[in-house]
Amino acid sequence: MQLLVATNNIGKVKELKKFLLDLSLQLRSINEFPGIIEVEETGKTFTENAVLKAKSYALQTKTWALADDSGLEVEVLDGAPGVFSARYAGENATDEEKIVKLLKELNETPDEQRRARFVCAMAISDENGEIKFLANGVCSGRIALTPSGTNGFGYDPIFIPDGFEQTFGELSGEIKQKISHRAQAIIKIIRFLRDFTARQLDQSTFRL
Repeated sequence: MQLLVATNNIGKVKELKKFLLDLSLQLRSINEFPGIIEVEETGKTFTENAVLKAKSYALQTKTWALADDSGLEVEVLDGAPGVFSARYAGENATDEEKIVKLLKELNETPDEQRRARFVCAMAISDENGEIKFLANGVCSGRIALTPSGTNGFGYDPIFIPDGFEQTFGELSGEIKQKISHRAQAIIKIIRFLRDFTARQLDQSTFRL
């Protein structure tokens, strides 16, 4: 079974592939499909965007597709940057520019009011654009006063998950694979894929 990891974010591709390596799947990347049209994220929620991307990329590539949409929600900013996390400082802003903008907005905010959470929504579509499974994950924490660490991507250097004093940018990949929002969602995706591939194998054996 082929599965397209439907994202142009290199950091996400690497992270998702680490989780999926143990499955009996042929993982594909968007760059393997020349001429593919990038999907505009017009949804109002993370789930809506994940569904939009999974369906569109599946139909374009004629293969199963796994898409996710994730971002950071800060309580004192009424949930911003939310679904605009990737474009918070402008369409082509760097991770550093997004972090600078967010920290500037929280400049006068005391530590106890810097509550935030990472949210991830994932969707799997078959080759016909039919959504087969949805999963969500949340990791709560707070925003650090200054960036720290070079691991990960996006807002990782300023997000401190509950139960830790280090940012996602400082924590090891092993720890993040257990506690992150993306980890929680992908665990549910893996269960679905394992069950699905097992059913497909059983049906093939029965037909033989």
